[in-house]
Amino acid sequence: MLDTVWLTWSMLFGAAGLGYFVYGRRQKALVPLLCGLALMLFPYLIDNHYALPLVGAGLMALPYFVRI
Repeated sequence: MLDTVWLTWSMLFGAAGLGYFVYGRRQKALVPLLCGLALMLFPYLIDNHYALPLVGAGLMALPYFVRI
C-alpha cells in the first residue's frame, strides 16, 4: 500500500543513498558505497512507519563510525 509517509521517507533516504553511492564510488570507499546502495533499496523491504526512519538513520550514520 502506497501512502505519503512511506513515500516521503523513501524519497529522502533514496536521495541520501544516491549521494552516498556516488561519493563511495568516486572515492573508492566501500562503506559509503554499500550504505548508499542499502539506503536506496531498504525502503522496499520495510513497511513499518516507525522502523523506516530508524533503519535509515542508522544506515546514514554507519559510514561516520565505520571507516575501512
